[in-house]
Amino acid sequence: MKLIKLKNELGKGFSRTNLQNMRLFYQYYPKCQTSGKLSWSHYCELVMIKEKEKRDFYEKECINSKWAVRELKRQVESSLYERLLLSNGKANKEKVLKLAKEGQVIEKPEDILKDPYVFEFLGIPENKPVLERDLEYKLIKHIEDFLLELGKGFMFVGSQQRVTLGNTHYYVDMVFYNKILKCYVLIDLKIGHLKPENMGQMNMYLNYYEREVNTEEDNKPIGIVLCAEKDEIVAEYSLEGLNNNIFASQYTYCIPDKEQLIKEVEKVLRENEE
Repeated sequence: MKLIKLKNELGKGFSRTNLQNMRLFYQYYPKCQTSGKLSWSHYCELVMIKEKEKRDFYEKECINSKWAVRELKRQVESSLYERLLLSNGKANKEKVLKLAKEGQVIEKPEDILKDPYVFEFLGIPENKPVLERDLEYKLIKHIEDFLLELGKGFMFVGSQQRVTLGNTHYYVDMVFYNKILKCYVLIDLKIGHLKPENMGQMNMYLNYYEREVNTEEDNKPIGIVLCAEKDEIVAEYSLEGLNNNIFASQYTYCIPDKEQLIKEVEKVLRENEE
């Protein structure tokens, strides 16, 4: 009866769900200190996030990256906040507060990394065998979703970009340019385990791009080897001693287990405090 009375007196928009969202909105934003840059639909998604730091992070990213509601929902569901905290294994309270206050700030190559990258938008079952060329084709076909997953500042340059050394042609799977870091970002896709030779090949690509492709305005290029599985010890020994910006990350076709990611973040924070 109360809902009917509200609708009769004030008009539409007073469903039970909307009233619950209004109540949460008042609890989380009691002084109405909102940006004015987000819609009510954005805030309906944001008030579903209980943790203040996490909610602040997604609100800041919505504004900074101009996410539509669909993009916001996708980033929350794929646990972007937790993945960024875990991406370099150095989550701490200061990093939590910085993400909440500033969002994702990109100042150095490490700041663009995620681990894992989530390709649920491809619709590939987790255990289905996929060839590298098919994975590349699907990522190009869904390039807007892939750019959203890569993050801020990425522009697609092309796929199978040729690198010629001597009389031999090599091909970089995918090349992007990050306008924030002002550098090329080379991505090599691997459907299996990370191998030491993958790093050597990427190192060669980066040397070529720095000497033959870069202009005076460009910074050192970045290389990311994206693999289905990564052994941390293999990655550590393969990367040690390399002067170029080379990183290894995993990808998955399914949305990560959010509860498991939260537990991992909490574990890292506890270890850091100890």
